[in-house]
Amino acid sequence: MLNITARSTLKNAARLRAISAQPTIAKRTIITLKDHKYTAHAKATGGGRNGEVSSDGPAGLNLHLSSPKALGGKEDGQNPEQLFAMGYSSCFLGALHMMAKKTGKEDLAKNAVIHARVHLGEAEKIGGFGIAVDISVEGVEDDALIQAAHENCPYSRALSQGAVVNVSKA
Repeated sequence: MLNITARSTLKNAARLRAISAQPTIAKRTIITLKDHKYTAHAKATGGGRNGEVSSDGPAGLNLHLSSPKALGGKEDGQNPEQLFAMGYSSCFLGALHMMAKKTGKEDLAKNAVIHARVHLGEAEKIGGFGIAVDISVEGVEDDALIQAAHENCPYSRALSQGAVVNVSKA
C-alpha cells in the first residue's frame, strides 16, 4: 500500500507525462525581416479553391485549382495544401543541405528526401480551418542535422515562430 506522499508523487508524474505528450505552444517571437532578398508574386482568381492561381517570373506557373473530394470538390486540379506541401518540402531540403554544408556533414544529406504532409481541418478552440504539418526526412540518420534544418527552414520558422502578414487593399 502506497502512502499519501508516494501516491501524490505518482499522480504528479503521470500528469507531467500527459502534459509533456501534448503539443506545447511556446511564447513566440514574430520573425521580422531586415531586408528582402527575393520576393515571389502569385495571383489567385476565380473561385479561390476552385479557380486559377499563377506566379510570375521567367518560369511562371499557371494552375487550375480544385477542392479535394474530401471537401466536396471535383479534385480535377491542384489545391493550396498540395502547393504548400511542395514548397515546404523543397524549402526544408534546401535548409538541410545548407546546414549539412555549414557543419561539414554534406555526405549525410546527399540522399535526403523530404516528405511533407499538410493536413487541413477544423481548428480547435478558435473555429474555422487550420493546418498541421508532418515533415519526415528519409535518408538522413543524424537527428542534430535534421533539427538544425528545422530551426533554419523559413517555412518551419514561420509556422513555429510566426511571421509578419500584411493584408491590404490593392
